[in-house]
Amino acid sequence: MASSMATTLACVVVMCMVVGAPMAAQATITCGEVSSKLTPCISYLTGRGPLVPGCCAGVKALNAEAKTTPDRQQACKCLKSNAAQIPGINYSLAGGLAGKCGVSIPFQVSPNVDCSKVK
Repeated sequence: MASSMATTLACVVVMCMVVGAPMAAQATITCGEVSSKLTPCISYLTGRGPLVPGCCAGVKALNAEAKTTPDRQQACKCLKSNAAQIPGINYSLAGGLAGKCGVSIPFQVSPNVDCSKVK
């Protein structure tokens, strides 16, 4: 009876360890989401238009969604990749966009940012 109880307890402990083990974190943000949220910013970032409310709404929404390190790193990679595809982008404007929208992000938007170091 005691060995049966010990075996049952051991099984319960192992099950708790397996169920409670932290899973590898994966990003849930996609580059498509980043692009769609920041499309209203393109005219501003290329110096062809003013900063419009839809741009800041997108920046704030993206910031609200990027709560984990993998999400922030993915958003960084997407921003970096998307910015490289926009002819005439002004990286000075891009680097200050979050601040102009009242948002603080843990990295500088630039072609040289190392997204793997974003926390």
